[in-house]
Amino acid sequence: MRDTAARRLPWTVCAEPFDSPDAWALLREYYTEVADRYYELHEGRRATPEEIAEGLAGYPKDHLTPPDGVLLVARCGEAAAGCAGVRLLDERTAELKQLFVRVPYRGLGGAGGLLPAAEAAAAGMGAERIRLDTRLDLVEAVALYRRHGFVEIAPYHDDVYAEIFFEKRLNEPGGPGPLG
Repeated sequence: MRDTAARRLPWTVCAEPFDSPDAWALLREYYTEVADRYYELHEGRRATPEEIAEGLAGYPKDHLTPPDGVLLVARCGEAAAGCAGVRLLDERTAELKQLFVRVPYRGLGGAGGLLPAAEAAAAGMGAERIRLDTRLDLVEAVALYRRHGFVEIAPYHDDVYAEIFFEKRLNEPGGPGPLG
């Protein structure tokens, strides 16, 4: 997908229902990748289909639904190539969830388009800041967040898989504004 023709395809980002076929396929792929990386690092194996199914079944589907959440799907041309979720933690704080770009579309600008769209969605919901957590072995994600102005903060929850926490202020000069 990284050939010259693919680099010229337009990227679009739109909200989609959490349970749309494209959104669900992206979330399954995201979950499989992060679970595989975790199990390979800690147990020397990949996640089983049962572990993936169990993890997806336990995901709270109302987290990424309006009015307090949204799932954004990025398309490269017509293909669903990535996603990012945003949900409100409180009136002034949003949380970024499941930022993911499918392997064939990495390096083509998808994450760089999804992240500002997620920030704008958070601002549009009234948030003044956006937070996230990730794992230290997801080095690409950590580097992306730092490149885009996120700063490391103290933990804001106690999830066993969260190892590093970030925050970015919204609606500051040069930052994203509400969605138009």
